Amino acid sequence: MAAQQKFVYSFTEGNKDLKDLLGGKGANLAEMTNLGLPVPPGFTITTEACKVFLETGSEPASLHKEISEHLDSLEQQMGKQLGQPDNPLLVSVRSGAKFSMPGMMDTVLNIGLSDASVTGLAAQSGNERFAWDSYRRLVQMFGKTVLGVEGELFEEALDEAKQAKGTANDLDLTTEDLRKLVETFKAIVLRETGREFPQEPREQMDLAIHAVFHSWNGDRARLYRRQERIPNDLGTAVNICSMVFGNLGEDSGTGVAFTRDPSTGAVGVYGDYLSNAQGEDVVAGIRNTLPLAELEKLDKKSYDELMAIMHKLELHYRDLCDIEFTIERGKLWMLQTRIGKRTAAAAFRIAVQLVDQGLIDLDEALQRVTGGQLAQLMFPRFAADETAKRVAWGIAASPGAAVGKVVFDSYTAVKWSRSGEKVILVRRETNPDDLDGMIAAEGILTSRGGKTSHAAVVARGMGKTCVCGAEELEVDTKRRRFTTADGQVVEEGDLVSIDGSTGKVYLGEVPVVPSPVVEYFEGTLHAGADVQGGLVQAVHRLMSHADVRRRLAVRANADNAEDAGRARRYGGQGIGLCRTEHMFLGEERRKEVEHLILADNDKDRETALSALLPLQKGDFVELFQAMDGLPVTVRLLDPPLHEFLPDITELSVRVALAEARKDPNENDLRLLQAVHRLHEQNPMLGLRGVRLGLVIPGLFGMQVRAIAEAAAERRLAGGDPRPEVMIPLVGTVQELELVRDECERVLAEVASSTGVTLDIKLGTMIELPRAAVTAGQIAEAAEFFSFGTNDLTQTVWGFSRDDVEASFFTAYLEKGIFGVSPFETIDRDGVGSLVKHAVEAGRATRPDLKLGVCGEHGGDPESVHFFHEVGLDYVSCSPFRIPVARLEAGRAALETAGSDSR
Repeated sequence: MAAQQKFVYSFTEGNKDLKDLLGGKGANLAEMTNLGLPVPPGFTITTEACKVFLETGSEPASLHKEISEHLDSLEQQMGKQLGQPDNPLLVSVRSGAKFSMPGMMDTVLNIGLSDASVTGLAAQSGNERFAWDSYRRLVQMFGKTVLGVEGELFEEALDEAKQAKGTANDLDLTTEDLRKLVETFKAIVLRETGREFPQEPREQMDLAIHAVFHSWNGDRARLYRRQERIPNDLGTAVNICSMVFGNLGEDSGTGVAFTRDPSTGAVGVYGDYLSNAQGEDVVAGIRNTLPLAELEKLDKKSYDELMAIMHKLELHYRDLCDIEFTIERGKLWMLQTRIGKRTAAAAFRIAVQLVDQGLIDLDEALQRVTGGQLAQLMFPRFAADETAKRVAWGIAASPGAAVGKVVFDSYTAVKWSRSGEKVILVRRETNPDDLDGMIAAEGILTSRGGKTSHAAVVARGMGKTCVCGAEELEVDTKRRRFTTADGQVVEEGDLVSIDGSTGKVYLGEVPVVPSPVVEYFEGTLHAGADVQGGLVQAVHRLMSHADVRRRLAVRANADNAEDAGRARRYGGQGIGLCRTEHMFLGEERRKEVEHLILADNDKDRETALSALLPLQKGDFVELFQAMDGLPVTVRLLDPPLHEFLPDITELSVRVALAEARKDPNENDLRLLQAVHRLHEQNPMLGLRGVRLGLVIPGLFGMQVRAIAEAAAERRLAGGDPRPEVMIPLVGTVQELELVRDECERVLAEVASSTGVTLDIKLGTMIELPRAAVTAGQIAEAAEFFSFGTNDLTQTVWGFSRDDVEASFFTAYLEKGIFGVSPFETIDRDGVGSLVKHAVEAGRATRPDLKLGVCGEHGGDPESVHFFHEVGLDYVSCSPFRIPVARLEAGRAALETAGSDSR
């Protein structure tokens, strides 16, 4: 008989490697228990139980009994029973998914308190005020989280109680005030839900467990997972932990600590502490905290013990640790640890620091940073501006330079952002309900909270600029404005600039300058420069190691010598896509293209092509010189010809006005006729790409001649040009064979006339489903494939990108149809499967077939991993994304090597 599935684990049974089953919080509580650290006893309900609950609507049949057994064991260990009137055991019920989702799911503290047991807690603690404060917190948290009561109703009642007392501080409320507040809160629960606040402790716990399960599919949790690309099917564990109290008096407190600064990576004492408080007070930012270093003055014994534990945890996890702790009457308790979220700059610095400490090697360091983080480091920063007016100086919670219009709520942030406005979300403190606005905003500014507040933690995780705890600002969300210390009023819609690296807040727009990381890639800043705490040195070391490890080459999409030069400076190894249509832009060249389009006989067509030839050749000479010694893949003309003609409306007006003046322009009339003749219902699937080369005699031949003559000229000048010719939009091998015949004829003519032997490869883009399906046949005529994943995505999905992104993509993302736009990250199941098939079929025909990608996906971190997996030789992307692709190519190689060794 198969063993019955186990759904509940004691903290003494798990370890940090069981995150899939116990969630991150449960696995790490178990790990700390195993290390002998002071963890309050408890147990974890697994993610598997959550999955059953969400799939069936009810908990697993054996779960109630398992919980009862573990609760009995906990009660025996603690010497008291859950909610017993004279000596109550109280527990917290906390969510804990595999991946950290700060504030996105539910937690309830003080489970077990009731009208009967609150007096027992008062007697047990010798502190009646503390007991009623704890009960007040339970009713408030349980009402909002479990029973669905609007949280503002409780906040308003609490504010009224403080106003009646003439105070803004919770701690000034007396025992009697809190007793009355509990009755008010219970009345709110009854009025809003139609039921009394539950007095049975086990019912409280069971309802809280179910609420945590349900919170996995809450709006804010789903939104956060979509933002962070966390799978929806993981579920959350639930941790039942015996309560320890930081709100028992001035010898008690609660805090959050980091083993290194999560903003910069600097080693030191970082965190926040609040005396006489519970954990949610710190994270919510409701009261401004003390720096963790102040704890040494308040309670040196607990401070020293905490420092020793933090050191032990960092050595054990070999990484920055984020720690939650409570001190109950001088006794330190560890409530949580996890690998801490950090800024991009901190990620690079910490990875290199840990290598230098001998805790990890360079391979692991490379796996601890991402291309997304590197991209953040390449954003501009504020310039030193003596005229900028600083109005506040808060806590530098998440770096970056953000400029935008002030908004005071999440709804407005989203609304204005969707209309194209850049906004800064300003709040007293944020809470999980603000997530929509935080995502939409360029940056976040709060007047309360510290580095461990909700705003700071979430912003760092998203790479969003954030300044917290700007106490000089008086934020009035109802009147939609804030007031500075000198009395200046900033209204909604006014422009502000916030510097998440310094904590400074400015009125108006502050100019920006390039980041030092970009200056390093440009070559204007030496890799050894001691800039921003060794950031550039850290980036250089990890980029160098990525180059050593990666198999994929990285090329650039570049159409001119300037972009080609930048690509080389950024580490590009050639050009994977040169779009020749960009060379036809400009007034003079556009006129020549118009002559080609209007040509209605062979002579006029040849004249037009002859005029274009030297222009194209000159461009290629410059490009081959800039990329000397590296491959340059030139795509022959791809877009429909109507794109080179004037706008039909503009042209029609011009012709009509000329006719009204009885002064018709013959050329405009011919152009208008050509525009009408070339008009197509769906031009992106019409006369373009290889079809142009087959329908317009000599067009592709002229371009290939320009390429070949430019290469010959560079070769004769002592250069080393390495051009490759790419035919776009091929759907069948017969198209490619016809164009290839013409190309080979032209190449032979140029070689004969110049006396230069040219080795120019001929290949094609794979950007149509039929081309991918018949790749084995097409490889007979192609020496290389380059996957045009932009058009391939359009044709596989049946999307017109310019239309769908504006019309319904937002709805698709919100409904979870997409986790991310398929134009941003490769659709592995659809587009990806065609790419994989084409790779396999192409190489079965031609084993030495060179394979690359030149769509925008070539610079997307997740897509780079896919292209490595399916065996491409290179990716090609815009010059600015080359460093990201290099880094991710190195990480992809390590990831594959790691999975192969397992």
